[in-house]
Amino acid sequence: MKLGVFGAGAIGTFLGGRLIHAGHDVVLVGRRGGALSEQGLELTDYSGARWQVPKERLRYVADAGALAECDAVLVTVKSAATAEAGATLARVLKPGAAVVSFQNGVANPGVLRAALPSNPVLAGMVPFNVLWRSETHLHNGTSGPLEVEKPNGDALVEALRGAGFGVVVHEDLTRVLWSKLLVNSNNAVNALSGIPLRQQLGDPGLRRVMRAVLREGLACLSAAGIRPVRIGKLVPSLAPLVLGLPNWLFMRVAAAMVKVDPEARSSMWEDLHRRRTTEVDWLNGELIRLGEKHGVPTPVNRRLVELIRAAETAGQGSPKLGAETMLG
Repeated sequence: MKLGVFGAGAIGTFLGGRLIHAGHDVVLVGRRGGALSEQGLELTDYSGARWQVPKERLRYVADAGALAECDAVLVTVKSAATAEAGATLARVLKPGAAVVSFQNGVANPGVLRAALPSNPVLAGMVPFNVLWRSETHLHNGTSGPLEVEKPNGDALVEALRGAGFGVVVHEDLTRVLWSKLLVNSNNAVNALSGIPLRQQLGDPGLRRVMRAVLREGLACLSAAGIRPVRIGKLVPSLAPLVLGLPNWLFMRVAAAMVKVDPEARSSMWEDLHRRRTTEVDWLNGELIRLGEKHGVPTPVNRRLVELIRAAETAGQGSPKLGAETMLG
């Protein structure tokens, strides 16, 4: 297969880099090509694994026209750019080329399907965290398998598995996307606190905020008739109970469910750190809209959205807030 990545930021470049390392023909389309084209790409993860992609094998370009011959394209742009991505891909993709939305939130596959009637669009989910450690070094700080809707043929799934990713295939990914959104709704807590995820999980006050966020989200999904499912070893419906455990017991249970690098942080923290607009409207905002539709109050999620927007406006990175401020 000829593979492409459109919107090759942290997640897209990590996925594409692993595929290239495994021997696949991949073109990355994004805006970070300078240093990568000159020095190549280094990939690491929480387990200590390391992959090196030399510059000679790394094709990183700005022109989406390079995707014209691809058999499958992974879309990893931020949610605010999905409509524009669909319009761009509609001009360059060949009919029948598969498109996988490996993006946060639940609405993006539908946006891409509307823009790409001649291409099969599959929903996908990336459970793990990836951040730039330098202009040429990406680090995956948490564990979990990719999840994707069943494609027409096995070549794409085999390519991802061959690159070392766990891949779970579903007939319908809707419940998975909503469940991942529940987990990601606490990206805002990490961004506002400004501390690594592991440190956040060890803070009982911040866990109290996380617990409140998840309780509201679970109430919204219940009212909408959406039953959350397991994400890797994480069970969203049990998360409020687990978050309320005594600190010593919680840390043991959490360690058995997900591997978290000591320096791992959320992508929303990185957005604030780099003075970029976050995806809070497609995460906590999505829960707020679902709550409005079904009459479920979401005061904590609303508070987090307000604080994130204030931080975006301030342009000073994370405001480093405590639990009491987040709860208002």
